[in-house]
Amino acid sequence: MEPASGNTVLIIEDERDVVDLLALNLRKAGFATSTAPDGAAGLEKARSERPAFIILDLMLPRMPGLEVCKILKSDPGTRQVPIMMLTAKAEEIDRIVGLEFGADDYVTKPFSPREVVLRIRAIMRRGEAKQGDERLTAGPITVDPARYEVSVNGRRISLTSLEFKLLRTLMQRRGRVQARDRLLNDVWGYESVIDTRTVDTHVRRLRKKLGKAADLIESVRGFGYRLKEK
Repeated sequence: MEPASGNTVLIIEDERDVVDLLALNLRKAGFATSTAPDGAAGLEKARSERPAFIILDLMLPRMPGLEVCKILKSDPGTRQVPIMMLTAKAEEIDRIVGLEFGADDYVTKPFSPREVVLRIRAIMRRGEAKQGDERLTAGPITVDPARYEVSVNGRRISLTSLEFKLLRTLMQRRGRVQARDRLLNDVWGYESVIDTRTVDTHVRRLRKKLGKAADLIESVRGFGYRLKEK
């Protein structure tokens, strides 16, 4: 199968009316769409088509959405493809687990198709590294935006597109405290404040991947985060 074009959104969803609603609005917004009715088929399409973005339902036949997300985010070939989790469940645990597995965003049904499109555009914009960005270094951490690489003590580590942007932003503003709502705006691309716990979840995942170098990211209680100057 030929790879999908650079603006293709793969919709992995078993509810036909939801698929039709999303596909219609995405096409109106200029995106191409591909669909899969279950988790297993969605995983296969994600690997073969390499879409630019994936909308993934949590409750799917054959393979749960969380498992699909976990597999895609652990595979170097699909790790950088942004994933938006879509679910009828609003419980905190589902949202947090989805983000822990590497999902880039989380939308609860019923949703606004316009909001979904705006979020997709914001996520895709933030994933575009500028070729002119200079290499950044903080202690044992090195970020190379042009190559989209991060290393700790010379050893490369694998980050999702969102984790990469979050770390790069903190390093560019080293020593300055970054409020959670500002990070949501600058990293996530959201103009209005949503659940700032999303930031905490991603910082926790980023720290885990940085290992001992995670100490460089300081929590400023009641406000946000900063990268140590020394």
